[in-house]
Amino acid sequence: MKMHFIGAAHEVTGSCTYINACGKNFLVDFGMEQGVDVYENAQVPTSPSNIDFVLLTHAHIDHSGLLPLLYAGGFCGEIHCTRATANLAAIMLRDSAHIQEFESEWRSRKAKRKGQDNVEPLYNINDAEGAIKCLVPHDYNEVIEVCEGVKIHFVDAGHLLGSASIEIWITEEGETRKLVFSGDIGNKHQPLIRDPQYLSEADYVVMESTYGTRIHDRPADYARELAVVLQRTFDRGGNVVIPSFAVGRTQEMLYFLRQIKEQGLVSGHGDFPVYVDSPLAIEATAIFVSNKESCYDSEAMDYVNRGINPIMFDGLKLSVTSDESRAINFDRVPKVIISASGMCEAGRIKHHLKHNLWRPECTVVFVGYQAEATLGRSLCEGVKRVKLFGEDITVRAEITILPGVSGHADMLGLDEWIKHITSPGKKVFVNHGESAVAEQYTAHLRDDLGIDAYCPYSGAELDLITGEFSNTEPVPIVRTSKPSTAYQRLVASLDRLSAIVQSSKGLTNKELGKMADTIANLCSKWGS
Repeated sequence: MKMHFIGAAHEVTGSCTYINACGKNFLVDFGMEQGVDVYENAQVPTSPSNIDFVLLTHAHIDHSGLLPLLYAGGFCGEIHCTRATANLAAIMLRDSAHIQEFESEWRSRKAKRKGQDNVEPLYNINDAEGAIKCLVPHDYNEVIEVCEGVKIHFVDAGHLLGSASIEIWITEEGETRKLVFSGDIGNKHQPLIRDPQYLSEADYVVMESTYGTRIHDRPADYARELAVVLQRTFDRGGNVVIPSFAVGRTQEMLYFLRQIKEQGLVSGHGDFPVYVDSPLAIEATAIFVSNKESCYDSEAMDYVNRGINPIMFDGLKLSVTSDESRAINFDRVPKVIISASGMCEAGRIKHHLKHNLWRPECTVVFVGYQAEATLGRSLCEGVKRVKLFGEDITVRAEITILPGVSGHADMLGLDEWIKHITSPGKKVFVNHGESAVAEQYTAHLRDDLGIDAYCPYSGAELDLITGEFSNTEPVPIVRTSKPSTAYQRLVASLDRLSAIVQSSKGLTNKELGKMADTIANLCSKWGS
């Protein structure tokens, strides 16, 4: 009965934990790393084909984004999650695959002009579709026996539609241990979705620390604060550009904008247009509406019960095609443009920044976390020039950060969440935070709250029976370069080949010989 820390150890993204118990191998999350990737992650200590199932806390790509790569490597088990997470993950994984394919095609064209090799996508749409077929949806507050000896329970984490903390009971050889994975813990009093729900006991807790050293400066009224920004920008004749995560943050912004229009908080600009320029965001908005009964908070449900859709309103325009997207910036009427990605690293937002950053009458409003080394973080930190599509752009637009609009709990919210778990002797493992933040929050848990807390690096292995680390503290390896997508796909192919070989015992000698010759020819071709 062991737990291995793999991803989001001393880093914010790439969440992944591996557990071996009851004769099963399973993962909690398998996310993509985004922004700065400081440390080399340990490898999951078994091949994808040997992973029996995955538990998914929520649909964000830094928790789900490598599931198609897992499938490409031979995984064919079940991915357990909440019903809303299954809905959202389906569209997000397809979108991620399209981005992988588009960017590899674009980079391949550039490489071809330089006489270099093509760039392979990390995974493709077929891999994403395969992973989506593995999703198994569950309701909140349903206890599920995943296999003999392992039971799970999803509890609303209040971070995103369908997000969950996961309780896991593992019983092996008469010993039972309870694990809790926080997932991403939500900020309280967010629009649309419910506040995080609390748990009461656990032997081991793995919890996030994204804002473990900060206290959110919450505006007294989000809608009024945003309306002030809109008013002064429209009065200058400019656009308000909001880089926004397509799933979650976009729907929250629509909720605020509906309130602004409903209460007449912006004057002199008529029924100002609001463009949502993200096919993914449009699909996600429909999923929010379809999951309202299980996920909306009481305020949002009050709208619903009065026959009002809380995230739709007059003046809302949805841009699906590329032509519709391009047309937005040729219309000189002051407007709100909401587009993905939220950290400005990909997608249509980069085109809108190209057209608006150089205009002093415009405003770019950041409403979500910006990871290190992303374009969004650079703009928040006051960079004066950026490069977009090979062109140098001078930053003259107003850059505004709307404080408090965060899907993550701050330090006080994290403290409140962990204080509810009152089990004596519990051990807490802090991850999903920038290295200094995770370490400081761990020290805060130990020194100020008296909690037995640790901040493990990737590769640390915990014996769940004794509660002790099975290996010496792993030495963090600073990443000098990121492996190419082609290499990562090659590793996944090797895992799949290994699985085929292991399952070939029942074949005839002729079939086995043919397989061996094929593999030998491959080895000869590539010099091994």
